[in-house]
Order: sequence, then structure tokens, then C-alpha cells
Amino acid sequence: VQLQASGGGLVQTGGSLRLSCAASGVTLAGYAVGWFRRISGKEREWVSCISGSGSRKAYADSVKGRFTISRDNAKNTVYLQMNTLKPEDTAVYYCAASRSVILSNIGAVGAYNSWGQGTLVTVSS
Repeated sequence: VQLQASGGGLVQTGGSLRLSCAASGVTLAGYAVGWFRRISGKEREWVSCISGSGSRKAYADSVKGRFTISRDNAKNTVYLQMNTLKPEDTAVYYCAASRSVILSNIGAVGAYNSWGQGTLVTVSS
């Protein structure tokens, strides 16, 4: 699976951005897709995940209520709508796909097989 993340940019505190993760080479509907982020100097951290059908979603506590994950399988794309952004959301955001993620490993980098290249989100204070 080849993934292409896009939609990052510079936004002020309280603003919004929508990230996209477009897949090629395979039908993405068969994969759960997660979003991760790497804040400068820190380990990559899990942000959110959506099941292949889109019926199940999960969020890290740090983004719950502000971020919404969704997918359009007809467009082979997963989205991350980010609202009420904070400076601490500044990071490189990555999308990743998995056929084997389950609730117990949903936040594990190793549970995901294919990764996009990352898109930078900068939130100014």
C-alpha cells in the first residue's frame, strides 16, 4: 500500500486543518488506517484510527473532542479533521495502514505495515 499524506500547513491557535491520506496500489477499504504524529524531539505518538468500514473510530485523549477521523472508500482516502488546534499539536503527521490492528495494539507503531511520508502541521500561538 502506498500512502500519501497531505493537508498540513501553518495555522493559528484555535484554527482548523484537514489532513488527507490517499492510497494507491490497493483498495484501502480492507485496511484500518491510523494517524500518528511526531513532535520534535519526541517519539512518534498515536493520534487516531478508523476501521476499514469506518464504523469504528478511536482517538488519543489529547485530541478527543477536537479531531475527527473519517474515510471515503470510494476515493480511497482517509481524513483527519483537526479543530481547535493548539501549539502542542505542532508535529509531522503520518498516516499508516494495517490489516492486523486490534484494540490492544491500536497505538503501536509496529501494528501498521505501510506508512505515508508525513505532512507538517504548525500551530502558532
